[in-house]
Amino acid sequence: MRNLCLVIFCIVGVCRFSNAMTTTEIYLTGYIIKANEDEVGEILSRIGPIQSVKISGRDADDFAVTRSNILKVKRGKLPAGKSRFEIVVAVVTAAGKYSGAFTILKDEFVRNKVVAHRGAWKNTSVPENSIASFQQAVRLGCEGSEFDVHMTADSLPVVNHDASIQGTSIARTPSSILLKKTLSNGEPIPTLESYIKAGMDQRQTKLILEIKSSELGKEGSIALTRKIVELVERMQAQAWTDYIAFDYDVCKEVMRLAPYAKVAYLNGDKTPQELGDNRFFGLDYNIRVIEKNSAWIAEAHSRNLTVNVWTVNDEDVMKKLLSQRVDFITTNEPERLLELIKK
Repeated sequence: MRNLCLVIFCIVGVCRFSNAMTTTEIYLTGYIIKANEDEVGEILSRIGPIQSVKISGRDADDFAVTRSNILKVKRGKLPAGKSRFEIVVAVVTAAGKYSGAFTILKDEFVRNKVVAHRGAWKNTSVPENSIASFQQAVRLGCEGSEFDVHMTADSLPVVNHDASIQGTSIARTPSSILLKKTLSNGEPIPTLESYIKAGMDQRQTKLILEIKSSELGKEGSIALTRKIVELVERMQAQAWTDYIAFDYDVCKEVMRLAPYAKVAYLNGDKTPQELGDNRFFGLDYNIRVIEKNSAWIAEAHSRNLTVNVWTVNDEDVMKKLLSQRVDFITTNEPERLLELIKK
């Protein structure tokens, strides 16, 4: 496989980032087998038009590729009780031969609008943004669990909300120092890789990955974005992972690198028309923005955008948003929201 490399140079605390990243040369437009649908997604190449395609791997016999390079499930072929499939896709382009390994999931994700903010931590004894708080969100049956990602001075993505951990800057400190720290429950500071591994151990709760803006500036934020997409693709976690960010350029970079990705914008300063024109998956705005621009909910839906609202902990506000048919509500009180939805 021909790869480019992301290189980050850190000299006396000053970081310089390259514009390259390591990634696979091919990708799919979808990684989930939806109910009553045979089509998984189109096979595309970052190198150029595809001349031919072959699939192999453990579960290749369950799939076929059409003449237009659409990966499809063979009718009646999916084994009963199986929901995770491993395949290898090899393509020939004018530039050469390339291959990539992919994990395809049968869609068993929960649909209940509940996104646990930094995991389910407030009503438990576990810290926010811990693997334990994610696992608690899974046990509750949340549709998604949001978490935040920064990058260390030696280019390791780690999970934490603030730009510092226990008073130590993440971006200016190597992982060898940061990873010696532990959370209040004794859990190590989660690396993004360990967090994604936990996410891939289940198939009901989506990973809502927030790419945090770097304290080193735009260049650092874009470098983090490339590192994250590289890791998600290497781990074959595309089916589990959706992306959110406050930085509009970061969102656009995710969509450039991973055209299949579901990306929502957080900052609240773009109209549904602007987001729709730029092919976003959705808007993900603070409750104050939505209350000021309530018409945006219907407008977003008319443009095939999803609407998520954060961070909503008040029961009356939850009820109002549910009546307005928002798609998701991010909350520190997932237990309360789940009870409302059950009524």
